[in-house]
Amino acid sequence: MSRSVGVVVPAYRPDVDRLSRYVRALDERLDPAEFRIELDDPSPGDREALADLPATVHVADRRRGKGAAITEGFDDLSTDVLAFADADGSTPADSVADVIDPVASGEFDLAAGSRRHPEATVQSHQKTLRRFLGDGFAWLARQLLDPDLYDYQCGAKAVSANFWSRLRRHLTESGFAWDIELLAIAGALGGKIAEVPVVWEDQPESTVDPVSDTLSLFTGLLTARHRAKAVRGDRLHELLAARLDRPLLIERGGR
Repeated sequence: MSRSVGVVVPAYRPDVDRLSRYVRALDERLDPAEFRIELDDPSPGDREALADLPATVHVADRRRGKGAAITEGFDDLSTDVLAFADADGSTPADSVADVIDPVASGEFDLAAGSRRHPEATVQSHQKTLRRFLGDGFAWLARQLLDPDLYDYQCGAKAVSANFWSRLRRHLTESGFAWDIELLAIAGALGGKIAEVPVVWEDQPESTVDPVSDTLSLFTGLLTARHRAKAVRGDRLHELLAARLDRPLLIERGGR
């Protein structure tokens, strides 16, 4: 029996024309049973410009953050497989399909796209500073987290609905570091994770700031390591979590 697929695209004040082209490409390639755009703090006219797309547009009047937007989107899907792709379209629709396949087959609980995998195809590279910071971050993440991956931050991932129901109870990160926490918790729960090489093209208009957001990611990495240890039952980290951790995303969202 084939598994149904739902797709979420988180978008904060996106390039509407680019997003529209990307959503149509995803819809044509994936034919998802459910498709949501989680649109944060849109510019005037954005919602109307996206209204004709083959996706439900859910609008938040504030910037929730990437992680909070995806979490809310995933919780509103009723499909067997949940996937997201970043709104800038850096990961083409064919590669998003490749990321979904290992989960749709039932072989893996979670699949992560990878720009840094030896078999990935990078059609245009990031600027030198972003590339240097990204490589350093990926190296450090491999040292600190259980999942041994080349790339933790690529904007395309998929997860089974069953595994998501376990993951979501542990997630606290609302921003760009959500990907890191997702993978760290997946490893702590013993999930089977596939790393899938993708075709990738840098979008220089990305809303990621190469310095401030990278510093936030490093902080998020340390938090994700702590959260994973708490989930695995490390007594010290359980005590720290009870006293210091932020509320869960599902609690902040009222779910």
